[in-house]
Parts: sequence; structure tokens; C-alpha cells
Amino acid sequence: MLQTPQTFSVFIGHDLLVSGPLAEVAIPVKRALEDSASHHVLVFDSLTGRQVDFDLTGSETEVRERFSVAAPASGPDMRSEPRRRGRPRLGVVAREVTLLPRHWEWLATQPGGASVALRKLVEQARRANGGKQELRQRQERAYQFMSSIGGNLPGFEEASRALFANDEAAFRERMENWPADVRELTLRLAYDGGTTYLSNE
Repeated sequence: MLQTPQTFSVFIGHDLLVSGPLAEVAIPVKRALEDSASHHVLVFDSLTGRQVDFDLTGSETEVRERFSVAAPASGPDMRSEPRRRGRPRLGVVAREVTLLPRHWEWLATQPGGASVALRKLVEQARRANGGKQELRQRQERAYQFMSSIGGNLPGFEEASRALFANDEAAFRERMENWPADVRELTLRLAYDGGTTYLSNE
């Protein structure tokens, strides 16, 4: 399964400096911080909208080597194990589930047994609530970013209310006079997921 790449957007004040994977933004951030102590450099995780910091100590070569190491493809719960004979695991993870007796009795009557029935129930719930959950995640992501970088911008409170009311037209209107780079990333986080790189040209 393809993983969403983790990207970062770097701002000096309200102007975008660079956007991309950590290995590509680390050196520009280091140079910006060293260029002038007065620079207000902020780095945001494009998946969460949250402000982040990372270790930029050492030379540029050391920083480049530190962040050019590829991240493992597997998630935190996956383990590298020798392949066994038989049916592939398909990423199945065993965890404890606590249910009441009547729940176990009902699961025992379902085709395929308890595990298959539970997986079907989870997938049905994900499909039913997926849209609402994704919308909420995007709203929270956009709000994290805009409140960190634009909390003092004109119309911020009105824009926040429009965001959580899912009123895109009003949201865009309230941000009309915001700095272009801030407005663009806020809209990407709210409606495009925030993973597309921003252009600083």
C-alpha cells in the first residue's frame, strides 16, 4: 500500500520559502535561520498543519546526511519477519478484543467466523463515517496552520467559523486579503489534503 509522503512547508513570516520532503527543506531552513536572527522561520507538517521543529545542528553536510536517510516503508506496528509457508497474512495484526457474551454469540453465527464479521463491521463503519471524519481532519489541519501563522490576520475569527461551518465560499472570502502564500496553503490543507507541494516561484 502506498503511503502518503510527509511533506513540509517553510515560511519566513507570511512568505513561503520552500515546500517538500524533509530532506529537501532542511538545508534551506538552516540557511534561513543562520542568515538573520530576526527572521521568523516557521516549519509546518503538511499532513497535520502543525508547526514542527527538527535538529539542524552541525554542518550542512551533516544535516543533509541526517535527513537523507529513507524512512522505513512499514508502519510502527509492522515487523520484518521471514516469510512462512501457507496463506499470506495480508497485513493482519492480532490484537485483543473484549466483548460481552451476547456479542461473541452473535459473531459465532456469522459466515466466516468472528474475525471476518468484525472486519466487515469495521469497513461498513468506515464507509458510513469516512466522509465526515475526513472533513473534520481537513478542518482541524487547516485550523492548526492558520491559527499558528495567521491568528492576527484580519477576518481570522470569521474565516475560522466559515471553515468549521463547511462554507467554502465564505471561507475564501474571509481570507481574500491574506498574504497569498498563507491563503494558498490554508486552502490546500482544507480541501486538497495539503500534500501537494507549493510553488515558491
